[in-house]
Amino acid sequence: MKKFGILLLAVFILGIFCMGWTSNATAESLKIGYSMPAATHGYMARAIYWAKKGMADWKAKDPSLEFLFVTADNVTKQANDIEDLIQKGINALIVFPFDASVTSVVEKAYKAGIYVLVMDRGTSKPVYDMYLSNDDEGYTRTGMEWLSKQLDYQGNVVIIEGIPTPINTVRVDSIKKVAAQYPGVKILDSQPGDWNKQKALAVMENYLQKYKKIDAVYTADDDMMLGALQAYRESGRKDIKHFLGGGCDKNVIKWIMDDSHPLVKANVTYPPDQCATAVSLAVMGAQGKNFEGLYQKKLPIRIILSAELVTKANAEAYYFPEEP
Repeated sequence: MKKFGILLLAVFILGIFCMGWTSNATAESLKIGYSMPAATHGYMARAIYWAKKGMADWKAKDPSLEFLFVTADNVTKQANDIEDLIQKGINALIVFPFDASVTSVVEKAYKAGIYVLVMDRGTSKPVYDMYLSNDDEGYTRTGMEWLSKQLDYQGNVVIIEGIPTPINTVRVDSIKKVAAQYPGVKILDSQPGDWNKQKALAVMENYLQKYKKIDAVYTADDDMMLGALQAYRESGRKDIKHFLGGGCDKNVIKWIMDDSHPLVKANVTYPPDQCATAVSLAVMGAQGKNFEGLYQKKLPIRIILSAELVTKANAEAYYFPEEP
């Protein structure tokens, strides 16, 4: 009888433990806010595709997760969106900033104890638990080294930049530092194309009027490269030998795979699938989980993804036909 009583007590305690474990699991179910710029250009459309894929993949693994996804076509709307997400009681916030102007509202989330993951364009100060980005310095260093080699270290290069942001500054400075190593490589000009095809087309038209001889165009962005290519094609000129974009637009990668465009022979990765990786990292961070084999108690505060040169030899590995 005594043994039976002990057994009942054990079952009772185990039942309480199981109830408590179930309750904690429910309590730990996460509500994650995700704010990104709207798809005003091709790269961001691809980034949104990967963000949605990351959320869908996690939702399939853990139906208790709740995702609140918003996009904005200007920085004011993005700031308002983030404010709204905070009011909705999110546990984690992923932000791909329109630009660093959203820093103050991101800081508000961070100070409220929300797990904050900031991506790509960054904030003006470290008001986040994690910063995830592609390697902007390595991105353009890799590209400019390749381009210089193709020119046999002699030639005139024009740059079409993105939107003035910290990452744009890093990119352009990296291009210029590489060029400075080779006296025969001359940077003729560098103007913003805002990561926009039409703006880059207009900038390229201006360059073609201003400079009689251009050997290469470096945009570090495939949307801008397509605009620059259009302007060059319409000009009827034949002097430019290379156009180098970046970010691995699927159509550009197909050109490289098939060796089908005489002026586009390489690209550099700036993978939009970082937006899916961000979902995984936010879930892990908000749950207090860590990488296997990492001896520190928390996830790293900064993760920088590598930049890889894409040529005909390896382009197939970077071709994702299902992307927009």
